Amino acid sequence: MLTKKLKIGIVCPYGWDTPGGVQNHVRDLAEFLIAAGHKVSVLAPAIDEELLPDYVVSAGKPISIPYNGAVARVLFGPIAYARVRQWIGSGEFDLLHLHEPAIPSISLLACWAAEGPMVGTFHAAAKRQKVIFAIGPILEPAIEKLSARIAVSEAARLTLTDHLETDAIVVPNGIYAKRYSAGNFQEKWAGNTIGFIGRFEEPRKGLQVLLDALPIIARFAPDVKVFVAGPGDPKEFEKVIDPQLRDRFEFLGRISEQEKADFMSSVSLYVAPNTGGESFGIILAEALAGGACVVASDIPAFDSLLGGGEFGALFESENSTDLAKVIIDLLRDETKRKELASAGKKHAQVFDWDVVAEQIFSIYEMAIVGGKGVSLSSDGRAWGRFLSRDEEKK
Repeated sequence: MLTKKLKIGIVCPYGWDTPGGVQNHVRDLAEFLIAAGHKVSVLAPAIDEELLPDYVVSAGKPISIPYNGAVARVLFGPIAYARVRQWIGSGEFDLLHLHEPAIPSISLLACWAAEGPMVGTFHAAAKRQKVIFAIGPILEPAIEKLSARIAVSEAARLTLTDHLETDAIVVPNGIYAKRYSAGNFQEKWAGNTIGFIGRFEEPRKGLQVLLDALPIIARFAPDVKVFVAGPGDPKEFEKVIDPQLRDRFEFLGRISEQEKADFMSSVSLYVAPNTGGESFGIILAEALAGGACVVASDIPAFDSLLGGGEFGALFESENSTDLAKVIIDLLRDETKRKELASAGKKHAQVFDWDVVAEQIFSIYEMAIVGGKGVSLSSDGRAWGRFLSRDEEKK
């Protein structure tokens, strides 16, 4: 691990106020680095600046755009570019760590605006035809400026190689595994119970697949109950639940980190029926660390994280009948549930920040060797170059 204490600037592309895997990763990494004695400043879009931690600087209010099957809250434009340059100019950073610099966001703006040691982390797993990557010719010169590239999974790495023909070192997302392993068993979530956490209103999170599987599950496990946690309005889902099964569902709303740990320690199964658009699956790593028996769709990121079924059960993505079969088999076989949960809990240690941060520090060290630190681009005309190329297309 680096012995020299660094001044690190981290750029989060997505709105800090909105729950998400990238925001959680940036928050945890920043707090880990600060605890290790480094000076860290995070630049992020934010709606409510008064609620930001001391280490976060607001780049302005984000706007919502559709991206990768969800809604991304990002910030882009000349005003944002000026704020990015001001933050870089006053930061005197040894290194910049830019998250998702391949989408129109303040991370890309920072990549244009800065010179010196820069590390980019790529989180997204997107299909080649996604419009967001159509600006490849504009992105490539900026991405080439990065001293090192990280992908959070093999799926994210392949997305990068497919779209921008460049490679990255795979370093997984980090979690505080010990926090989740210290969860307390809660009787209210125990029994023949299924847990789900996420933005359930987003179709790609797959709650509808679980809803469709429930009538089959209930025939074989009539006392089954599903607990759904996370932001969103459950009214629309409640309308489509079979009235005879409505009492089997309980929407918990947002829960705290301690409650999440307790949740994972208590439910019989944690189910992730996501249909795509996931590059890693932080919630799966957290569920494993919490001792839950995990059932997940066999999308590439989840298949990889669960070792092809070694650390959790997989079902055919978007196939509610197959999901029902897997759940019924596990609810009937307590021994198998416990074996999978035990294997998963051990595996989750590879995602602990003590392990992941060591890998990231090594990449930082590689990036700053022989470097002089971060400075502003000399011409300051990157935004102008973007506008001129954009105008040429009209």
